[in-house]
Amino acid sequence: MKFAEAIRAALDHEMAEDPSVVLMGEEVGALGGVFTVTKGLIDKYGPERVMDSPIAEGALAGFAAGAATEGMRPVVEIMFSDFVMLAMDQLINFAAKIHYMSNGQFSVPAVVRLPGGAGTNHGPQHSQALESWFAQTPGLVVAMPSTPSDAYWMMRESIRLDDPVMFFENKNLYFTAGEDVDFTEGPRGMRAAVRREGADLTVVSAGRMSGMCLEAAATLEESGYSCEVVDMRYLWPLDLETVAASVKKTSKLAVVYEAVQYGGWGSEIAAWAARELFTDLDGPVHRVGAHRVPIPVGVSLEEAVIPTPATIHASLLELAKF
Repeated sequence: MKFAEAIRAALDHEMAEDPSVVLMGEEVGALGGVFTVTKGLIDKYGPERVMDSPIAEGALAGFAAGAATEGMRPVVEIMFSDFVMLAMDQLINFAAKIHYMSNGQFSVPAVVRLPGGAGTNHGPQHSQALESWFAQTPGLVVAMPSTPSDAYWMMRESIRLDDPVMFFENKNLYFTAGEDVDFTEGPRGMRAAVRREGADLTVVSAGRMSGMCLEAAATLEESGYSCEVVDMRYLWPLDLETVAASVKKTSKLAVVYEAVQYGGWGSEIAAWAARELFTDLDGPVHRVGAHRVPIPVGVSLEEAVIPTPATIHASLLELAKF
């Protein structure tokens, strides 16, 4: 099952079970979304539950947040995550804070789907990895699946939460085939997943970068080093227990993320590990992130800016040899 199909299956399941679940966004209806994630759902559930919106992200986010406080469970698609900037006030100052400001009287059980990241040659205004912004915001859950199975179960879990969820979907993954989704498995909760066992060093990542880390770890094994790959799955809340258990075993840590390296969410894990795991570490914590430049047009230029399996491997090999 492809990544996009898994998300569609999750939306379909939750809409069938709960009439309060509605979809909103630009072109999510008749077109089925610019990446076809919602394709066919309007035929099944009608325009009352699969609602095309104007090109007005702020209005869309505000409408969804208000509807959520009144008992609906909207799933909003921002066509490209870059466009979420137009909705920041509604998301940061209302959706994330109203539960606190109302002393628990209101909740915003809404999911905001954010197709983002590089790798598709969409240029500087359609390719950014903005997840670190939202990981810093109290009141928001930040989800970032890397596999079709996680995309399915994490979407279902997110829809059922009573807190607003920023659901980051790397658009480079949409049409990649993955493992078959086990529809009987059930959600794992907000826990990280160990994608590969290892003994010599730990690399922590999320989203599309998790797959790249697996590639780099496989190459690293050819040099005689065993790398454990931890997929965080959620950037908030952070499952630091799984990271700690891995580092206590391997004694070395690298963090890889597609967001700009400076101030990125991986910096938080690096700083935490430097303090809390100081006696367990046998080397410096490595960070691999994007350069602090706009995402350029052109595949070769993109690869010069964001982490790749080759640059990740180089950093891991340096750390392994330390």
